[in-house]
Amino acid sequence: MATGKINVSVDNIFPLIKKFLYSDHEIFLRELISNATDATLKLKHLTSIGEAKVEYGNPLIEVKLDKKGKKLHIIDHGIGMTEEEVKKYINEVAFSGAEEFLDKYKDAGKDAGIIGHFGLGFYSSFMVADKVEIITRSYKEEPAVHWSCDGSPEFSLKKSKKEERGTEIILHIAEDSTEFLEEHRIEELLNKYNKFMPIPIKFGTKTETLPKPEGAKEEDPAPTKEVDNIINNPNPAWTKQPADLKDEDYKSFYRELYPMQFEEPLFHIHLNVDYPFNLTGILYFPKLTNDLNIQKDRIQLYQNQVYVTDNVEGIVPEFLTMLRGVIDSPDIPLNVSRSYLQADGAVKKIATYITRKVADKLNSLFKNNREEFEAKWNDIKIVIEYGMLSEDKFFEKADNFALYPTVDGKYYTYAELKEALKANQTDKDDKLIVLYASDKEAQHSYIEAAKNKGYEVLLMDSPIIAHLMQKLESSKENLSFARVDADHLDNLIKKEDTQISKLSDEEKDRLKANLEEVITDKGYTIQLEAMDSDASPFIITEPEFMRRMKEMQKTGGGGGMFGMGNMPEMYNLIVNTNHELIGEILTTKTAKKRERLINQSLDLARLSKGLLKGEELTNFIKRSYEMVK
Repeated sequence: MATGKINVSVDNIFPLIKKFLYSDHEIFLRELISNATDATLKLKHLTSIGEAKVEYGNPLIEVKLDKKGKKLHIIDHGIGMTEEEVKKYINEVAFSGAEEFLDKYKDAGKDAGIIGHFGLGFYSSFMVADKVEIITRSYKEEPAVHWSCDGSPEFSLKKSKKEERGTEIILHIAEDSTEFLEEHRIEELLNKYNKFMPIPIKFGTKTETLPKPEGAKEEDPAPTKEVDNIINNPNPAWTKQPADLKDEDYKSFYRELYPMQFEEPLFHIHLNVDYPFNLTGILYFPKLTNDLNIQKDRIQLYQNQVYVTDNVEGIVPEFLTMLRGVIDSPDIPLNVSRSYLQADGAVKKIATYITRKVADKLNSLFKNNREEFEAKWNDIKIVIEYGMLSEDKFFEKADNFALYPTVDGKYYTYAELKEALKANQTDKDDKLIVLYASDKEAQHSYIEAAKNKGYEVLLMDSPIIAHLMQKLESSKENLSFARVDADHLDNLIKKEDTQISKLSDEEKDRLKANLEEVITDKGYTIQLEAMDSDASPFIITEPEFMRRMKEMQKTGGGGGMFGMGNMPEMYNLIVNTNHELIGEILTTKTAKKRERLINQSLDLARLSKGLLKGEELTNFIKRSYEMVK
């Protein structure tokens, strides 16, 4: 029997592993099963090229719990190790520059991971075990060996009687880690990290119900048998070719990924590239709400079918983090603990590829079945609008498929919209004015007024629309968006032929003085305008710029520099000097009647704008009934 010291340049590697390796000790199982998978796949390769003269068979990896003996076993039937290989791979840990590494990371705390890139995956077992044994037999005709270490740099190495090829790792679970002796905890970890590993993983057995034999009575119990409990799906959908999958296969895989998600995805995008980097995966567009935050971090990142994280920031452009699905790439540069992404040129290329792939898929969906695309627009628009805002390349491509719906349920692309509106909604300065509503119910009267003039009104109601309009206005020529309640229509789309007021300048001054005497609320700026005599006498509008800046600040950016978050609501009260009611207010002999007419007209305008609430609404209703009497 040989004994010796593990060659890691420093004696304190094990305390370091225990203390600093990782905030989550649970990853030891991921690492050990990854090693077992590697050993099995290596054997498969060697047998396929004729270098290993053994039967590969149908191998599996087995995880066994021995609660009484406080042990956890991980068993594979892979390539195994000779005594020389154990000395090389286990004892002489390839850990160059260990002292500098320790100096660099000793103060970094729990996130200074050292698994993976330094070949230390196996040593993560010492985070949960106070003794680890390896019993291994190589596929080569050499005796089996038994290695043992108690968490100090001391180890023992002796011959073993193991007859089967492969490796068994036995973890003697430490007192502070007994959670890893619980069946449900191990099953939870296997489902989290190893659900799609390429080699079947057995964890215990389960009872399977068999069909009843012919002639059995209804009350007879169905026969059962014990079968291996295989935890994982070794051939998940993303590892297959798109041509080999049907729509139902994609939906079925979605249910496998998200068992608690009951709504079907709207559509999927299969990623498959092998140059200039390797990347496979499937992204799904789920039904989305207007709440941007609750929907993030649902995409799972894998490396060679090993789960890494659901924080894909940097790999997937931010606007696509609201999607769901899987991305698998051996080329994604993670830090040594596989927990954080490292800044790298390859990552940028991957993000660019994914953006392009998503844009191309959306474009083909739009072209091939526009009707279906329009039907799904409300559920996907938030991702597309967010992408147009945040990624210039996506903005360019989205010009072909981004839709602009009207309040009447028509859908235009930007080119179609421009063509449809230019004759009627181009103002005197040759600018195209696109009218929109953000709430069909609340802005109904304004929408109707616009439609009566033959104007088209878009329905733009997503939470980031103010930002997007700003971007569209700055990137398209002679374009301006205006919400239908931002001003009266003649001001929103200014033509040459302006209305002439029926009132003289002296009458206007008197009218304004009368209005200011009654309307003392400083939130209203009174504007006298000459409009059609059949337009409303009083119209309340919100200036587009001010309102939009406030909206942009609510969803981040835009108005912050103006400090508009704390500004009171500001409205314009537009008074139509050509309406007969305005003439009556001006000619009324008693101040009391004039006050009543002004208050009633203002409250009607506020009611139309959705601003009349609470006590003021109650008083308005009471006053209205009295007037009817």
